[in-house]
Amino acid sequence: MTAVMQGIRVLEVAEHTFVPAASAILSDWGADVIKIEPAERGDAMRGIMSSGNMRLDGGAWHPLLQHSNRGKRSIGLDLSTAEGVDILYKLAATCDVFLTNKLPAVRSKLRIDVEDIRAVNDKIVYVRGTGFGSRGPEADRGGYDVLGYWCRAGVAYGAKPVELDAITAQPAPAYGDSIGAMTIAGGISAALLHRERTGEAPIVDVSLLATGMWAMGAAIALSHEVNSPWGQFPVGTDVGNPLTASYRTSDGHWLQLACLQGFHYWADACRVTGLSELVDDERFADPETLAANSPTARAILAERFATAPMDEWKQRLADFRGQWSPVQDPIEVKSDPQVVANGYIVEAESSSGDKHPLVATPVQFDQTPSPTRRAPDFNEHGDAILTDDLGMDWDDVIELKVKGVVA
Repeated sequence: MTAVMQGIRVLEVAEHTFVPAASAILSDWGADVIKIEPAERGDAMRGIMSSGNMRLDGGAWHPLLQHSNRGKRSIGLDLSTAEGVDILYKLAATCDVFLTNKLPAVRSKLRIDVEDIRAVNDKIVYVRGTGFGSRGPEADRGGYDVLGYWCRAGVAYGAKPVELDAITAQPAPAYGDSIGAMTIAGGISAALLHRERTGEAPIVDVSLLATGMWAMGAAIALSHEVNSPWGQFPVGTDVGNPLTASYRTSDGHWLQLACLQGFHYWADACRVTGLSELVDDERFADPETLAANSPTARAILAERFATAPMDEWKQRLADFRGQWSPVQDPIEVKSDPQVVANGYIVEAESSSGDKHPLVATPVQFDQTPSPTRRAPDFNEHGDAILTDDLGMDWDDVIELKVKGVVA
């Protein structure tokens, strides 16, 4: 794997997922990431023991923390003290990127805003991850991805089933956060390229609201063009194409057909499903009659798909020219042959030597998945960062520990 960020140093003052996951990506790409954590408790993510309907057992491996903090070095630092901020400034002077999700008022109070960090390193790329943007009346308002990305950007409205008189939750923990983190990583990459070419270090801003709106960009543009908000069809709505529908198999799984040129693939679909007699059926003889009789075709296909389990349909559809996919749960995804062949799951080794799966960063360089390492224990690298990176005397480090400036 080409470590495209090798030699880049990143300083992170952030918690939870949205911003930390961005520097986790950079770490997988080869960057040296130093994570500043509150000296008394560490990243708040370390204390989250449940998400949705799942609870963690409190063991050594925290999958939510690992997802967004893989490969970093950790130091516990009290930024409310002058000594703590001074240490942060010394680290910032050695780094290429400063990354934070602290609100404007907090950044100002802690003296870690743009002008503060640029005073010690005018070539550093300063990155802000926010809920709703860095300007406007709500710039100083905090927000999670369920608010900025999912609800406010229109994603939840677009995903809401018509039949449900409620707003559905995000499909996964840190869903918008993780997409936003990839956006931040891309912005940092572009900013570093600009700095290399011009000598100027940009300020990078990414919000959950903006990321969600980009994900909904086509729907927002379309909605304004036709003056009607984008939303889902009622479940079971026939759109005139039986090959753009989901079908249930005999073992309770689902497969999705997405052949947008339905009639083009109709004959081949009949072949692989064992319904060759329908090829010459006058009800489906041309694009117009297939569309007109789509409900009938869908009923026939639904009955046929319900006669065999998913594994059999995977074999029978293997040479189907049309587009289709199984609907998989998060456990099934891990063993998907395409996932395995492309290295989309990588393993990280815990401090005890056990190996655990993590999703690889979605960008590959030179056809090789980025390897990963476990997230650090709280303050795992604090002493080494102070003595090796900053060259501090051990007696001075002990004094800072006694004062509570460092963990």
